[in-house]
Parts: sequence; structure tokens; C-alpha cells
Amino acid sequence: MPVQVRIVIDNVMLHAEFFDTACAKAIVAQLPLEGVPEKWGDEFYFEVPVREFLDETATAKVKIGDIGYWPTGRAIAIFFGPTPMSTGADPVPASAVNLVGKVIDDATLLRKLKSASAVRIERTEV
Repeated sequence: MPVQVRIVIDNVMLHAEFFDTACAKAIVAQLPLEGVPEKWGDEFYFEVPVREFLDETATAKVKIGDIGYWPTGRAIAIFFGPTPMSTGADPVPASAVNLVGKVIDDATLLRKLKSASAVRIERTEV
């Protein structure tokens, strides 16, 4: 069963969910998570204290609103538009990510942030 979370990046709050996969469960077990996000095109990512490897969900084909775990950087990536590797409107990660969740709200709201100083992901009560 998916786990409902709230993602707060500076003054933008989004509802999201993490899937029922081993990698997503490893991330959920560490909640709440906080960090300083890096921006790469229309993607925010930040390092988390989770060490997982590519799994059955691994892909380089993501959509706006997808949340990925990037094993190379031990980071969570939140995709909200094209990245420097994109050739169209869809984001493209730097390398394959495990799909661990999705933003339920409009992820493109993150575009109004030119940069960000803080990110927090926490469980929400259903």
C-alpha cells in the first residue's frame, strides 16, 4: 500500500506518495528526511541516508511528477519538467533511477522556485 507524504521545498508544499517497493520502503523508513536540494533543470534532488541499488523499477524514462531514487548519488530526485538531458517536455535523469513515488499535486508548481534552500519529506496522516 502506498505511503502518503508531504514534500515541502521552501514555500511550496506538495502531496505525494511512495510506492510499495523495497527501495521506497527503505526511504520511508528514514522519514522525515531533510536536506538542501540541488536543482538540475526542472529537477530537485538531495542526498538521503539510504543505500540501494537499481531494481526492477529502474528507468531513464520518467514523467513530470515522478519521484526517483538515484543510486549513483544516493539521492531522491523530484522531476517537474525538462532536465539538461531532455530533448522534449519530459524530464530525463542523469542516469537510471528507481521509481519510488509520485507527486499527487501539480509538480510544475516547483518551477516558480529558481533555487531552494531546504526540502523536507514527511509522512502525512490519511
